[in-house]
Amino acid sequence: MNVQGKSRYHEVYARSLADPEAFWAEAAQDIDWIEPAKKIFDPAMGTYGRWFAGAVVNTCYNALDRHVANGRADQAALIHDSPLTNAITRFTYAELLKEVQTLAAVMSDFGVTKGDRVILYMPMVPEAVVAMLACARIGAVHSVVFGGFAAKELASRIDDARPKLIFSASCGIEPGRIVQYKPLLDEAIKIASTQPQACIILQRPQSPCDLTAGRDYDWSSLRRRALLAGKSAPCIPVLATDPLYILYTSGTTGVPKGVVRDNGGHLVAVKWSMFNLYGVNPGEVWWCGSDIGWVVGHSYIVYGPLFHGATSIMYEGKPVGTPDAGAFWRVISEHKAVAFFTAPTAFRAIKKEDPEGRLIKQYDLSRFRTLFLAGERADPPTVEWAEAQLKVPVIDHWWQTETGWCIAGNPVGLGMLPVKHGSPTVPMPGYQVDIVDEASKPVPAGTMGSIVIKLPMPPGCLPTLWQQDARFKDSYLSEFPGYYKTSDAGFKDEDGYVWVMGRTDDIINVAGHRLSTGGMEEILASHPDVAECAVLGIKDAIKGEVPCGFLVLKAGVTRAPDEIEKEIVALVREKLGPVAAFKLAITVGRLPKTRSGKILRGTIKKMADGEPWTMPATIEEPKVLDEIGAALKGRV
Repeated sequence: MNVQGKSRYHEVYARSLADPEAFWAEAAQDIDWIEPAKKIFDPAMGTYGRWFAGAVVNTCYNALDRHVANGRADQAALIHDSPLTNAITRFTYAELLKEVQTLAAVMSDFGVTKGDRVILYMPMVPEAVVAMLACARIGAVHSVVFGGFAAKELASRIDDARPKLIFSASCGIEPGRIVQYKPLLDEAIKIASTQPQACIILQRPQSPCDLTAGRDYDWSSLRRRALLAGKSAPCIPVLATDPLYILYTSGTTGVPKGVVRDNGGHLVAVKWSMFNLYGVNPGEVWWCGSDIGWVVGHSYIVYGPLFHGATSIMYEGKPVGTPDAGAFWRVISEHKAVAFFTAPTAFRAIKKEDPEGRLIKQYDLSRFRTLFLAGERADPPTVEWAEAQLKVPVIDHWWQTETGWCIAGNPVGLGMLPVKHGSPTVPMPGYQVDIVDEASKPVPAGTMGSIVIKLPMPPGCLPTLWQQDARFKDSYLSEFPGYYKTSDAGFKDEDGYVWVMGRTDDIINVAGHRLSTGGMEEILASHPDVAECAVLGIKDAIKGEVPCGFLVLKAGVTRAPDEIEKEIVALVREKLGPVAAFKLAITVGRLPKTRSGKILRGTIKKMADGEPWTMPATIEEPKVLDEIGAALKGRV
């Protein structure tokens, strides 16, 4: 691990802020352009300016064609590992390119052209990657909706994106159950006011479905016919500022917020990050254990590794239960992955099931160098456990759907900085991260405030929301003039490290004291019997809000829950003092989470406050909310 003085970070970061155009022009040399940018940054374009104005490019060409032409044709591009179907499938760069050329030709036969939208409602199968790249190849704009999303949520996205074509599958597979996609798709199309011209359906053998005559087409039949006819679609040139995809932020109500990602900025930023941030070299095996329905899956299952000439693992399974808490170590060992990126919640699940790390010792992890965590705050006890078990650096980093890549992290390729548990480390090049008060004035080091990013945002970040420029400005740019509002709260320390302590909504006001739920969760998680936890503010007639902690105990803990709850209350009083007014800890069997692993704190809070709540569209397991309701009875 490099010490701070040996890292190139400070010099590189300073250069990115002093002359951003020169910095990103240099990074852009790693991309194959059809025509170079007329302006690296044009402040007159868009809502806050646009990167690589006038440049012409093709994202699919940069992901596949150029590698096939330059000697990587026979290298593995994609490894699909599915313990749920007991199958592993590998695609070389040449094989993946052939599949993409063929599917892009099929799309062209359906009249899909540059700028048309295409929705993907798919499980974690290689065909989903092929479909995303095929859209990019012909300049169509893809919008991936997480497979198994409720029909109403899918319908709202169909109405907003107005897709010409929808890709879907007969089913998704979860441990112990099949999720029928086709009835959800049919219902969504029925209630949507916009109708796609056609749906292309992948029939999975675990549960085939009936096709609707005149609208639905069998994916494998179309593929077979196109291959027999020798059909192949070329790359279509698009502007760097043209949209590559729309990704709707999860759990939205009303008209959904469609985050727009452009072609040029995305190419440059994500390619730059693969070595400089993640320390991965072309030709190495990289695993991002996300889902293609989330931004992390877009950037680091599909696009980033392929731009970089690496091998990407796509995993259809879970951290535990497919078959056990050693699933991750089996994948890393079998495919010789050098780096792995997942959510902290996955590690908390593994730690709960295998607290001693016995399963880790069964696998050869000698090639494994670095673990990256993101998605929600990586609590120090989980990071410390992972460091002790894996004996590799564990890097927390922080970013958002809107940014498309890391805002703050620890740049392995530039030379790691010292790790501070609880901090995602420092802003990445291009991001001027400030902590401000309600009047947009920067606050001193160590002072809690709103985390904001100085405009313009670096390449790769959203230029706007899909057909909602006014809403983009109102939601992100108006509250703190000259800044992008992250809606996260935290502080920067004297070394410039960023500390993200929770969403702005998660900072609770206890009798006039602003307290971070993230800080309290750290204390709860430090208790030896606690596997994971959530702290949120619940209504209190006198203090306004008081904190309430929810605890999930480690597997094998036999002590009485009320005894542990009393210890937790005493621990918070000892570490934070009486000001926290922490008096209530509730043991539960599990916490409600989204499918990407985020704890649904807002829903738990509404239940505790006795307010009306609705079932979140993104929830992984709806029955957990019944368990939370039962645990709250008589306690609040």
